[in-house]
Amino acid sequence: MMLRAGLACLPLFLASCAPALDGSGSDILSPEQATVMSEADDFHESIMVFDSHLDTPALFHTPEYRFLERQTWEEHGTHVDYPRMNEGGLDGGFWVIYTRQGPLDEASYRAARTHGIMRQAAIREFAAKYHDKVALAFTADDAERILAEGKKVVFQSMENSYPLATDVSLLETFYIGGLRMIAPVHFANNQFADSATDIETLYEGLSPLGEELVREANRLGLILDGSHASDDTVRDMIALSTTPIILSHTGATAIFDHPRNIGDDLLLELATSGGVIQMNIFGGYLEALQPSPERVEALAALEAQYGANPAEMDEATLAAWRAARMELEREYPRPRSTYEKFMEHTFHVLELIGPDYVGISGDWDGGGGVDGMSDVSMLQKITRDLLAAGYTKEDVEKIWGGNMMRLMRAAEAARTSELVSPDVLN
Repeated sequence: MMLRAGLACLPLFLASCAPALDGSGSDILSPEQATVMSEADDFHESIMVFDSHLDTPALFHTPEYRFLERQTWEEHGTHVDYPRMNEGGLDGGFWVIYTRQGPLDEASYRAARTHGIMRQAAIREFAAKYHDKVALAFTADDAERILAEGKKVVFQSMENSYPLATDVSLLETFYIGGLRMIAPVHFANNQFADSATDIETLYEGLSPLGEELVREANRLGLILDGSHASDDTVRDMIALSTTPIILSHTGATAIFDHPRNIGDDLLLELATSGGVIQMNIFGGYLEALQPSPERVEALAALEAQYGANPAEMDEATLAAWRAARMELEREYPRPRSTYEKFMEHTFHVLELIGPDYVGISGDWDGGGGVDGMSDVSMLQKITRDLLAAGYTKEDVEKIWGGNMMRLMRAAEAARTSELVSPDVLN
C-alpha cells in the first residue's frame, strides 16, 4: 500500500502544520483549513463511530460517576459520559465485562463467576436506567436501528474469560444476557490461554479448554478477541475460529516493542484471515514512559503498605488500596504519551495491512488517553487526520465501525445455536 499524500504533515491540524493567516506560525487556521476541518467534522458526525473496548462499566456502581453529567479526565479521572460521547460523535460500541485475574482454584472461580454476572447485570441496569439515551444491541441490525432512533449502542464484551471457570457451557448464560465478544485471557495466564504479559508459558497458545471456548464462541455467534493474548494464542485463535477474530485494543510492535502490541508478521496473518485490529490509545503501550522519582517512591510505599497483588487482597483491603491508588494518581500522575504517537502506530498499521482491517479503540476508562486526546470528546481529530492523509471517506467509515460490524455479521452468519437474547427491558 502506498503512503498517503499528506502524511508528512502529521497531523494536519497541529499548530506546526497550520500556518496562521499572518504567517506568524501561531495555531490560527486559515479559512481554507477551517473549511476542511469543518467538513471533516460534519462527515465524522454523519457516520457510525464505534469503540470496541469501553471499560466504563467498572464505574457504574461507584458513587462519583454520573453518565449524564459532563466530567473531565483532569478533575474526575473518567473518559466517557453522555455529553462527551455527543461532543466526540461516539455512537457506542462494546461495553466491557472485565474481571481481574486471580488464582485458578474453585473458590476463586466462584468469586470470578459472581463478579462477571454482576458486571453484566450492571450493564443491563445501565441500559434500563438510561433507556431514553442508550439501548442494548444483540445484532448488527440492532445497532443500526438504535442509531436511527438517536440512541447510543450498548454491545457487551468480556475481557478475560476467567468467570467461566472450567465450565464453557456458562457462556450460554452470558450470551443470553447479551454478550457478543469474548477475550480468553488478560494480564496473566489462566485456564484458557497464555497471556502476552505473563512471564511463564503454560500451553504455548490455547489450552484444550481454550480450544473448547473458541468452538463454543463460534457456535453461539460471538466475536473472539485476541487482545492481551500471547502471539501463539492469537495464532491458535486465528487457526481454530471459523470466523475472523478481533484485537479490540492493541498497538504495533514496530513502533514500540511491548508484549501487548503485535508484530508485522502476525498483523499480516490477521489481515489475511479477515481479522481486525483496533488501534489502542493506551499511553504505556505506545512508547516507553519514565515515571517521576516521586511517583516511583509513592508506588513503592503503596506496595509496602498493601502488597503487590490486588487479586490477593480481601475486600476491605482492596477498597483501601483503590482509594490510596486514586489519590496517588492525582498527586503523582503517570507520564502520558501523545496523540501524535498514537497516530504513528495507526498509520503504520494502515500502511501495512490497509483500512479494511483496522479500527480504533481508546481503552477508555481502562487506562487510555494521551496528551492531545484525553477522552472521547476529541475523536474528530482522528477523522480529520485520516482524511488529511489521503484515506477516503469509505476507508474512514470502515475504520470507525464498518470493519467491526463486518465481524459481527460474520459471527452471526456462522452461528449454529438458536439461542436468543430477549430484550426484557422493553
